[in-house]
Amino acid sequence: MNREESIVYAKKYLEDILSFFGLNTDVGASADDDVIELTVPSTYLNGFLIGQRGDTLRSLQFLIASTLRQKEAELMRINVDVADYKRQHNERIADQAEEWARQVLESGQPMHLRPMNPAERRVVHRVVGEYSELATESEGEGRDRHVVLSKKV
Repeated sequence: MNREESIVYAKKYLEDILSFFGLNTDVGASADDDVIELTVPSTYLNGFLIGQRGDTLRSLQFLIASTLRQKEAELMRINVDVADYKRQHNERIADQAEEWARQVLESGQPMHLRPMNPAERRVVHRVVGEYSELATESEGEGRDRHVVLSKKV
């Protein structure tokens, strides 16, 4: 399955899942690098589709990605966003990462952040990576995996 077919398949798959829950909506679909971006407009099911702390979104992504892997699709990474929840959440994480970076620069002490999911950790690594005098490293396993910010030696 080539790149375009992967995008169309993922879009249709998510629309079929949503229609199962009685939501007939047009899902936006695009590809950014090697990730298929699927966007669901705001509806009365936002809370249900997002889930607690985005758990349902991550489950939807996993389900679609698993199906694409079985189809041997060219693109298999999926990002599902409902009513801009993820975009806004990532912006909040980025703002917080800026603050954490300033604190580490001022104190010189390493900072262990709270456990985060992989997408949140990527945002922190990206934002803090813009500071040439700071380093980031992920530590821990599973749900306890977190980012440590420190000054470069």
